[in-house]
Amino acid sequence: MKTLSIKIPEKLDRRIAHEIAQRRTPKSVFVREVLDSFFAAGKPSKKQPTVLDLTRDLAGMYRGGPRDLSTNPKHMEGFGE
Repeated sequence: MKTLSIKIPEKLDRRIAHEIAQRRTPKSVFVREVLDSFFAAGKPSKKQPTVLDLTRDLAGMYRGGPRDLSTNPKHMEGFGE
C-alpha cells in the first residue's frame, strides 16, 4: 500500500476528526472510503454550464430592441461610472 501525505485546512481536519469519532474508525480508513466513493460515483462534469446553456430556450424571445448595445457608443454613455 502506498503512503500519501497532504496538507488540509484546520476546518476540514475538525470535520474529519468528528466523523471518525462517530464511526470509530482510523483516519486512513475513512479517507480511503471517501476517496473510493468519490471515484465510484464517476467523473464530475469538467464544464460548468454557461448562462446561455441554462437559458437557451429564452434566447431570442425579445424583439424590437437594439441589435447590440455594446457596440453603439450611445448606449454605453455613463456605463461603469
